[in-house]
Amino acid sequence: MAVRGPRLRIVPAVGRLIVIEGLDGAGKRTLVDGLTARLRERGRSVAHAAFPRYTADVHAELVAEALHGEHGDLGASVHGMAVLYALDRRGAADDLRADLAAHDVVLLDRYVASNAAYGAARLGQDVDGDFVRWVRELEVERFGLPRPDLQLLLQVPADVAAGRAEHRERTETRRRDRFESDSSLQQRCAELYARLAETGWWSPWLVVDGSARPDHEALAGRVLG
Repeated sequence: MAVRGPRLRIVPAVGRLIVIEGLDGAGKRTLVDGLTARLRERGRSVAHAAFPRYTADVHAELVAEALHGEHGDLGASVHGMAVLYALDRRGAADDLRADLAAHDVVLLDRYVASNAAYGAARLGQDVDGDFVRWVRELEVERFGLPRPDLQLLLQVPADVAAGRAEHRERTETRRRDRFESDSSLQQRCAELYARLAETGWWSPWLVVDGSARPDHEALAGRVLG
């Protein structure tokens, strides 16, 4: 596993918000599980959550339905979908703060950067464009969401991520949504994620090579310093 970026020391008893970002099929859920296990082995208390919260928030439920063709042209609206994603996170903000007060580490599978990357990719914009600026104004400045201490970009080629998503669809009977099935969108998202990490958007980033099986022990060591 190749890891690039700043070293981060987590101080015991001080909650740190660690976000894992990447394409659909990059392996984020597996990395969350593996990193959770290693951190707990090291005596750290860990909480985790995943966005969108499809079974816990009405805004996320609407997102899921729109991604599968319901609600007319809602799914075609970049800003409309982005607002729903943002409202889902706003609804979780108090729980996130409570988890940060109670745990050493809070791990998130996706967060605000996903909104920025996918929306900008759909609009053909870069990280310095109007959409990414709007997402930051909405979620960071207006909604006041907790700032990550570190964002991990699990980076894999778009075709590798697509193959994994297809396999998951076959083996888990989980139908891919319109974003997951759009290979050109996934490629553009990969480029946007790389640029967000490169520019240190909102917080420090680490770029993790997820093409092979990640070394969870090594990554936990990097996160803990």
